[in-house]
Amino acid sequence: MPTNRAPADYPGCPATVTEAVASGAVLRDPRWGLWDVLIGMIGAVVLAFAVGFALFATDAPLVAQILIGTTAPWLMLAGWPLLITRLRGNGPRMDLGLRLSWSDTAWGLGGGLVALILAGVAAVITQIVFPDLTSAAADAAADLEAEGGRPSLVIFAIIVMIGAPMVEELFFRGLFFASLRKRGVGSVLTILLTAVVFAGFHLEPTRFLVLLPSGLVLGWVRWRTGSTGASMVSHGLVNAPGALALLVGLPDVSP
Repeated sequence: MPTNRAPADYPGCPATVTEAVASGAVLRDPRWGLWDVLIGMIGAVVLAFAVGFALFATDAPLVAQILIGTTAPWLMLAGWPLLITRLRGNGPRMDLGLRLSWSDTAWGLGGGLVALILAGVAAVITQIVFPDLTSAAADAAADLEAEGGRPSLVIFAIIVMIGAPMVEELFFRGLFFASLRKRGVGSVLTILLTAVVFAGFHLEPTRFLVLLPSGLVLGWVRWRTGSTGASMVSHGLVNAPGALALLVGLPDVSP
């Protein structure tokens, strides 16, 4: 029966798919795509507002509001890609490029360093226009330290340095990146689109131009390696200085 769906080994697919096809594996045509990206993004926003309102309305402790409110959208940003690729594709490891070789790690670390440098330059320039430039993470960390003390701050630092990079890369350089490539969008435009949406989705307008260079480098790492695991390493390295700064009480310097 004819089909207009992209084949499993579409141009620009993750390295996991390329390797599987080269080894003779027969893969299913992935039936997920940009509609699922939209579902994930809308679902994350709705969930964030719903959970935030519920926590506020029930007068939940501020620590719970921040920690739960921060991670609640992950149920859609990470949960939907994991679910939809399992139901309508070959599973998240295969379809989203969840691989991490030594080579991927090296490229991820190198890309993370480049992203840190570029985002640092962008932050300096942005601060000329917005002298009081800060981040939502820094504001949340200050509240956590005042209300919950050191343990809650440590949990938040782990969220920033490990949790957020894994979730955001799974969605933006995983599902979104692959959906664009599967639709035939070129690699350069795919890197640009995922970076712009990634920067805008943080809902911090003054930091858009700080987040954009990081998004571009993360997309390049994903393109270069074919591995979402590599972009997770890059993203974690980008977030690490800010997370560590929060722990020692310094201003948030993360891009």
